[in-house]
Amino acid sequence: MDKFVVRGGNPLLGTIKVSGAKNSALPCMAAAILTEDELILENIPQVQDIETERKLLVSMGAEVQLGYGRAQHRTHIKCAVLSDPVAKYEIVKTMRASSLVLGPLIARTGIARVAMPGGCAIGGRPIDMHLAALEQMGATITQDHGYLEARTNRLKGAHIVFDKITVTGTEDILMAATLAEGETILENCAREPEVTDLAALLLAMGAKIEGAGTSTMKIQGVTRLHGARHKINPDRIEAGTFLMAGAITGGDLNVDCCDPSHLGALIAKLEQMGVRIDVGKDSIRVRSGGELKAADISTEEYPGFPTDMQAQFMALATQAEGTTNVTENIFENRFMHVQELNRMGANISVQGRTATVRGKTPMQSAAVMCSDLRASASLVLAALVADGESILDRVYHMDRGYERIEEKLRGVGAQIRRMGDVFGKK
Repeated sequence: MDKFVVRGGNPLLGTIKVSGAKNSALPCMAAAILTEDELILENIPQVQDIETERKLLVSMGAEVQLGYGRAQHRTHIKCAVLSDPVAKYEIVKTMRASSLVLGPLIARTGIARVAMPGGCAIGGRPIDMHLAALEQMGATITQDHGYLEARTNRLKGAHIVFDKITVTGTEDILMAATLAEGETILENCAREPEVTDLAALLLAMGAKIEGAGTSTMKIQGVTRLHGARHKINPDRIEAGTFLMAGAITGGDLNVDCCDPSHLGALIAKLEQMGVRIDVGKDSIRVRSGGELKAADISTEEYPGFPTDMQAQFMALATQAEGTTNVTENIFENRFMHVQELNRMGANISVQGRTATVRGKTPMQSAAVMCSDLRASASLVLAALVADGESILDRVYHMDRGYERIEEKLRGVGAQIRRMGDVFGKK
């Protein structure tokens, strides 16, 4: 099992490049199910979740060619024949985004059999809203031996109000509605950039969608979608992780190939902490502005502070003077990194949904365990400022969502290396 060995103390200097967004790429790959034609996706990140999605689509009968190493990381997907519309447990057990194939499968084939999703163990991510929406659209849903099965002759348009904002639910039902009969209205939709990225692809495929990026969308169903070419958005979570890495090390780091408009909540907090930020068209420069100052955050749906940056921000807060309150409003059980940060010298206590960070505390090198994708990133940030050599175990979590992060960080001065087999290499 791979580990990272990180020696702290080096400021990050230079330019680091952001990859395509995993959380955009996964629903866009699932959208290929909606058409018999070829879909060409550019800027696909080379991460483990993408490989899992490739295996999933291939198991259903799709042809998938991942184009790593080519210009634009170009990927070709063709679902001309879906011979086995089943998302098998042995493939999807590690990835909650597997639920995204449910809507496209039933919309295209009239039947879908999907294993209950897996992924990071960070609390409830109920699929109930997906199922309730599909039932409103005329699907019959049953559960059988760990699988969800949905059947219909053809989905019908419906007026659907999500009980609470759900990113994957919005994406799943948006895709299903594109091939439904009549008009579908979705209310209380997620507004994340990943949702608008998916909508842009669906529009290029011939879908009729109004209101993408707002809380209400209207979709007029069509009988057929066609192929398209689409470039995946930059990964705002990776970009934010790099911004905080630059800030915590007191470096001078240019985060390139990102979309600053997607990072407003984080930029505002970094500036509040005293970090110097220069925003370009597709890059952000982060520089030390002296001692960091504490700043509270509460995670919210977009455009609020992202839950996927909460763990990294907590690591940053350990190096800020004063008390920082971090309130997690999206997921339960997303403070599993606290114990490991405390083992490295942090002073963090948890009460309900709020973690209190008392800084500034010197970080000490230690052997720590990565519990999920974003917790892994927080431990890397802490290790970058620790007083010696830290060992991070179970970094396969990080490989799910960060493309060769150790190589990128090494390129800007971090002392980090991988022990074990590198993902994607033998």
